[in-house]
Amino acid sequence: MTEELIHRPGLKNVVAAESKICFIDGERGVLRYRGYDIQELAEHSTFEETAYLLHYGELPTREQLERFSHELRAERALPGGALGVLKELPRESNPMDVLRTAVSALAHFDPEVQDDSEEANRRKSARLIARFPTILAAFHRLREGQDPIPPREDLSHAGNFLYMLSGEVPDELSARAFDVCLILHADHGFNASTFSARVTASTLSDIYSAITSAVGTLKGPLHGGANIRVLEMLKAIGSVERVREHVEGMLERGERIWGMGHRVYKTKDPRAYALEALIGKLAEVRGESPLYQIAREVEKVGTELLGEKGIYPNVDFYSAVVYDMLGIPHDLFTPIFAVSRVAGWTAHVLEQYQDNVLMRPRAQYTGPDRRAYVPLEQR
Repeated sequence: MTEELIHRPGLKNVVAAESKICFIDGERGVLRYRGYDIQELAEHSTFEETAYLLHYGELPTREQLERFSHELRAERALPGGALGVLKELPRESNPMDVLRTAVSALAHFDPEVQDDSEEANRRKSARLIARFPTILAAFHRLREGQDPIPPREDLSHAGNFLYMLSGEVPDELSARAFDVCLILHADHGFNASTFSARVTASTLSDIYSAITSAVGTLKGPLHGGANIRVLEMLKAIGSVERVREHVEGMLERGERIWGMGHRVYKTKDPRAYALEALIGKLAEVRGESPLYQIAREVEKVGTELLGEKGIYPNVDFYSAVVYDMLGIPHDLFTPIFAVSRVAGWTAHVLEQYQDNVLMRPRAQYTGPDRRAYVPLEQR
């Protein structure tokens, strides 16, 4: 008997696998990592602790956290050959393209690349998490005509990245703000890039191949690239007074309001609340952000016009403002997403390996029926 094929564009609401890593309730606006609410993690946790949670399923003891943090810090430096690859890339390269190339290149300098044991894959996961910030900061320095800054082992994951990027040890507030951003972006279920990584892993390809697939998927503006579009939109609006006119004009032209709406959430993204709180703390020290005032008005007008359709601010909407307040170059916004999400990607790849089934969906054929071959001379 022929199996019934069900066509669901974009695999909407299709359950492709079971996972213990991330829970999302889009109707109620709930996001949990391994059962822990994202708001609590953003308030109390650190990225290192969150990454451990994603990988091992439980919050670490002090000793476990110290050991895991030490492992990450010890793996921050890039192999000389990988750094050489970065030096050879054109300075005008898209940073996401650079990250994709660098991740693939790292495989060539990992002596365990062909070791598929769980222990080796956990070590490789730690190397990937540790080295994503170093790749990004090193390339940014190189394109600015400066030497890369070696990582420091006495700084947190977030603080070290900001240090390698600017050459200055960040103040406590900036480091904590960036740390929270990393927590918020660390995982989000079977999103496009995570699914891409798991599809690659399901073929039993190596973890570097799986993460390279994820980086390439994240580059798209409908996924990780949306936050830079948010910033461009806010700057194009220019002032609070122009928001309504601009937003209404975008909708009349059939354009999307960047940072508004989510494939899963029918409420305001729970991560957006934590980001707003961060903006408030940064504003107390650095002064009010004009972009934030514009963003709040865009949320107000956008929700008024689109809220009945379940379209509310998502994580990209306010993360763009936070990164701008931290002085991070705008074209690094999307790869910074990857600096965080690599913790989730690697956790999902490890989970895929543990109970693997090859991902092999079917396509609904809509082409022509059987046709007879016509020799070339008769066409």
